[in-house]
Amino acid sequence: MSSPHLAQHRLRWDIVMGTAAIQGKLWGAKARDWAEAQEPAWQPVFENVMTLAGVGPNSRLLDVGCGTGGLLGLARERGAFIAGLDASETLAAIARERLPGARIEVGEMEELPFAEGAFDIVTGINAFQFAGDIVRALGEAARVCDIVGTVFMLVWGQREKCQLQMAAMTALAPLLPPSPASSAPPLSNPGVIEALMAKAGLEPTGDGQFDATVAFLDRNIALRAFASAGIVTRAERHSGADRVRDALRDAIALHVRADGQVALANQFRWVKARPGR
Repeated sequence: MSSPHLAQHRLRWDIVMGTAAIQGKLWGAKARDWAEAQEPAWQPVFENVMTLAGVGPNSRLLDVGCGTGGLLGLARERGAFIAGLDASETLAAIARERLPGARIEVGEMEELPFAEGAFDIVTGINAFQFAGDIVRALGEAARVCDIVGTVFMLVWGQREKCQLQMAAMTALAPLLPPSPASSAPPLSNPGVIEALMAKAGLEPTGDGQFDATVAFLDRNIALRAFASAGIVTRAERHSGADRVRDALRDAIALHVRADGQVALANQFRWVKARPGR
């Protein structure tokens, strides 16, 4: 049975974003840790996304919520033309360092600074759900996507099948400030994302799930990675960094393998769609 704290915060891992001005500072507070510890562990997820979304030579790709450019770098290796947007200037700055010549913007998902039909593929990896207005954000993705292109949205799968999400939220729930409970159904439920896309003028063309393990070389790297997330910064500001780090260490310890690696198995749900205009 879930603890009262976990129940209170059970949706905050999925719905925590407001404006870029606020959330950019939270998610960019430990940008270098995100770039060096967190993002590399997501390569198996990125590879799955690119295959499912059809990223290949000459694809014009926009990654919304691009972070420090982890997916974009792999897409460039596939021959894609890449661009990104993030809420955090510090994360975007690292992406620009890593990806010379790529257009990396800072701003709101609800007001994408790109021309209509500029991209063949628009991806959002655990990103669109962080918008203050998710339907508007998806509508903007539809606007900048070519009429025969693809908007691809990825979210966590069923909570009990996401060890990374559960480890983080179990550790953080008692340490976060109180927040209103959400009555919205989980985005992992079948049909939920599809309904939001339809409201945004998108026509879903495929959906599914895949499993991927997010692994870190050792406990120290895992701690850096966990602590780089914006929700951890919120918890640190509310309860103190020492308490938060201790809780994260305890959560990480449950997933250490015999070789010292920290490996967490996860399920992800995806839906892809085309603009309905």
